[in-house]
Amino acid sequence: MVTKQSHHKIKSWTRIAMFIGFIMLSLGNVVVWEYTWGLFAGLLFLLAFKEMVALLRKQTHSPRYKTFSTVWKFLLLALTVVVTLVPVLLFPQHRLPQVTGPYAVATATYSYVDKNRIEEFSDQGEHRAVNVEFWYPEQADGTYPLLVFSHGAFGIKTSNTSTFTELASHGYVVVSIDHPYHSFYTVSEDGKVVTINPEYMQEFNNANKGVYSLGEYFELNQKWMKLRTDDMDFVIDTILEQAVQKKDSLYERIDTQKIGVFGHSMGGAASVALSRERDDIDAVVNIDGPFYSELVYDKVTNGLTAKSEAFTIPLLNVYSDDVWIQLDSSPPYISNRISNPYFKDAYNVHFKGAKHLSLTDLPLFSPILANLLHEGRKANIDKYYAIETQNELILRFFDDALKDQGQFAPKATY
Repeated sequence: MVTKQSHHKIKSWTRIAMFIGFIMLSLGNVVVWEYTWGLFAGLLFLLAFKEMVALLRKQTHSPRYKTFSTVWKFLLLALTVVVTLVPVLLFPQHRLPQVTGPYAVATATYSYVDKNRIEEFSDQGEHRAVNVEFWYPEQADGTYPLLVFSHGAFGIKTSNTSTFTELASHGYVVVSIDHPYHSFYTVSEDGKVVTINPEYMQEFNNANKGVYSLGEYFELNQKWMKLRTDDMDFVIDTILEQAVQKKDSLYERIDTQKIGVFGHSMGGAASVALSRERDDIDAVVNIDGPFYSELVYDKVTNGLTAKSEAFTIPLLNVYSDDVWIQLDSSPPYISNRISNPYFKDAYNVHFKGAKHLSLTDLPLFSPILANLLHEGRKANIDKYYAIETQNELILRFFDDALKDQGQFAPKATY
């Protein structure tokens, strides 16, 4: 701006060099190529291509320098760069949690259609379709216990991929369920995308804000539990049927006599609820979820009490600070209390400093998004320590409960 010169050749060679440098960094694995870099890489390519054309074109005269145009172009380019880097900032490079098992892990996705249920979130009259993803030992002999996972309130079936991979590497077949319209989004085998239902989202947010009466809150969580347990029930029955028919090599790997269920938040609550309904579930892991199915609402006293029925299935509860501080004070967690005699044999583990989403993979993939969802309340625990230690605990628990391997005796606090 001082010299009133654009320095076109310097600008051109600089932009070309930037694109070449990005390619070299990617080839050298300094920049780990992922789809999040797509927009930024595309922008560098377009700029480099434009400048190559400009260098090859013979200019007969030098264009007059215009200060306003220069400033405007700079601001526009700066804004474009920021926009293309948003995916990188939201989902920065990270290392994957360690996988310690001897088996290589394969995945598979399926869409199951429940002919006995009409989709309640749609007015089209179609049957409810549930999308699932499997993690299993790729090349291994024999059969392995089946573990069924249910995600949190607005989650997705890949929310705890590191956990599924670790379990599968040690000889488990893990299936994770997308609960349509409860899941943030889900994609079927034929490419149909279903996003979260706005009314359900509003109900859940209002419940957390205390908008509803205790009776209304109780009815809502029972409705949520029924949808979840019906989905899990249907998926397990479908898998067991496929395992008997042995139509697919995946299903042949499943030991139908050993079944565990687990889930995060509302998915953990649904896992506890389902284990009350089925007699073929042998072990349960609840990650930071309230025992909705264990609550009784008294219309006379307008209060919640815990069911007086002993829970006899092996159960591991994993809690963050967000839930741990509510166990002795919040009515929805009255059944979760350590003092509840009907759950006296349950294992209870507290990750001190962890937030609700610290017990999922989200902080690894997107620390910014995790902090936003935590409303700015930053977790005071190493994110890799939290998820890797939790994965180890869940593995040791299922090994003890389903394989009779080892003796599970966790610490109370991590």
